[in-house]
Amino acid sequence: MSPYRKRLAWQLLLALGLLALSALLYLAHYAIFRDARHIFIYLLGDIAFVPVEVLLGTLVIHHLLSKREKDALLQKMNMVIGAFFSEVGTRLLEYFAGFDPDSKKLGARLIVTDKWSKQDFARVRRQFENYSCKVISQRGDLEGVRDFLLQKRNFLLGLLENPNLLEHETFTNLLWAVFHLTEELAQRGSVKSLPKSDYEHLSGDLERVYSLLILEWLAYMQHLREAYPYLFSLAMRTNPFDPEAKVQVG
Repeated sequence: MSPYRKRLAWQLLLALGLLALSALLYLAHYAIFRDARHIFIYLLGDIAFVPVEVLLGTLVIHHLLSKREKDALLQKMNMVIGAFFSEVGTRLLEYFAGFDPDSKKLGARLIVTDKWSKQDFARVRRQFENYSCKVISQRGDLEGVRDFLLQKRNFLLGLLENPNLLEHETFTNLLWAVFHLTEELAQRGSVKSLPKSDYEHLSGDLERVYSLLILEWLAYMQHLREAYPYLFSLAMRTNPFDPEAKVQVG
C-alpha cells in the first residue's frame, strides 16, 4: 500500500473511531438519564454552532495566518533582492549608464532623497513603466559587463534556485533577463569586433535588463525608505544615477 493510501486509511479509521465514541457517549447519557429530549437539544445547539466555527476558522483565523505567512515571505524576498543589488544590481546600473546616451537626463529623475513619499515613488514608477531605454551596446564597456556577469554567474544561479521567487514575478523576470544576457555574452569569444547586427541584438538584451532593473531598483529603494532608514541612507549615498553621490557622510 502506498504512503498516501496508508495515510488516507488511517484518517478514515480515526474519523470512524471518533464517530463511534461519540455515539457510545450519547448512548451512555441516555442509559443513565433516560432523557432523549435533552440530548437532542444540546446536539442541535452544537450543530448550529458549526457554521460559526467554520466562519471563524476558515475566514478570520485563516486570513490572519495567511497574511502573516505572506508578510514573512515578502520579508525573505526583500532580503534576496537586497543581496542581488549589493552583489550585482547596483554595479550593473553603473555599467548601463555608459551604454545610455541619455543617462544624465534619466539619472536626474532617479535621484531619490529621504523626502520622497509613496506618491513620489508611484509617480516615477509610472513614468518608467512605459519608458523605452536607449542603449547602444558599442558605446559602453561591453567586455566589462561580460566579465562581471561571468564572475557573478554562480550567485545568479543560486538566486534562480530560490523557491520564494515564484511569489515575485517581476524580480524573477529580471533575473531571467540578466541570466540570458550573461549567456549571450559568454557564448562570444570576443565582443570587440562583432557584426553590426550582433551589436544590435545585444543592445536589445541590454535594454531589456536595463528597463526591468530600473523598475525593480525603484521598488527596492521604496522598501528601504519605509522599513530600513539606515540602509536607505547608504543606498542614497551609493545611488548609481547620482554623479555626485558619495559614500562618505558629509
